[in-house]
Amino acid sequence: MAKILISPGKYVQGAGEMGKLGSYAEKYGKKALVLITASGYKRIGAIVDGSFADTAVEVVYDYFNGECSKTEINRLTAVVKEKGCDMVIGIGGGKILDTAKAVAYYNGLPVLICPTIASTDAPCSALSVIYTDEGVFEEYLFLPANPNMVLMDTEIVTKSPVRLTVAGMGDALATYFEARACQASGATTCAGGNVTSAAIALAKLCFDTLMEEGVKAKLALEAGACTPAVEKVVEANTLLSGLGFESGGLAGAHAIHNGFTVLEECHHMYHGEKVAFGTITQLVLENIPADELEEIIDWCIELGLPVTLGQLGVKEVTDEKIMAVAKAACAENDTLHNMPFEVTPETVCAAIKAADAYGRYFLGE
Repeated sequence: MAKILISPGKYVQGAGEMGKLGSYAEKYGKKALVLITASGYKRIGAIVDGSFADTAVEVVYDYFNGECSKTEINRLTAVVKEKGCDMVIGIGGGKILDTAKAVAYYNGLPVLICPTIASTDAPCSALSVIYTDEGVFEEYLFLPANPNMVLMDTEIVTKSPVRLTVAGMGDALATYFEARACQASGATTCAGGNVTSAAIALAKLCFDTLMEEGVKAKLALEAGACTPAVEKVVEANTLLSGLGFESGGLAGAHAIHNGFTVLEECHHMYHGEKVAFGTITQLVLENIPADELEEIIDWCIELGLPVTLGQLGVKEVTDEKIMAVAKAACAENDTLHNMPFEVTPETVCAAIKAADAYGRYFLGE
């Protein structure tokens, strides 16, 4: 099987970059559908408007309805056709960005992605997660290409809730360990081939950046400061993790996250928070050296990422609940089977229990 690496056409990151969106956009078309929430427009609409003031690009705003659903995609496709738009710009969180990618794909148009938070590694990917109008997961829409451009304004990200960026670090924590597992097993990645050396190197840089800069970045964000550590972590959460997960592959951590979705008491936790605990569980499955495991658990504790089932919201831990999570994680079509050894619900159940015990130990509970 071929080794494959995919990536967005251009990645731009820096404080104040949203103010240059118009000048970037005019390289892709003359009339843009800009998808944003009403509250998002109140916060940064003046910046976006100002960026287009001295350009020849005409802007058509439309407020996002809240779900990346087929109904919303079809509604916006009709707007694109009616207004004669020749590019799509998504500004906001994950569901807006996924909707913008899908609308652009169905209309054969370029798409510019402008995240206002750094909570996941989705902005760079050639993927949209489709939900029903009621918000229930429906399907993955795999796209033939990544976004034409991803623009991260770190000044805007700095003003977002700190917990979101920390959750992004939890999501990014899994990148290297899952890519390493896929490389060892020869698994097919999200890019459709084997892992490249470049993807592994980016995934390792992602991990090293988190370990070195993560706590510094959290403290700076709590002070409302956009520092070099914040810039490095935003890049790790978005670009390094985005390229690393898509071209490096997914394995245990994300499958275990998916397993936890069967427990309603965990639904209030962010994606990256559950992935962080899933990463610890994967490392227990791999039986990594004790000092390495301690370093990662301590790092999670310093950041406030969950290291126990209780912190994930599981009030009463029972064998039945943990086995239900383990069985869901081991679903036939999930990525736990990309691990370089056989996994079963029983071994995953044991790893979850052990990960919880280690977390409680290091917390001093």
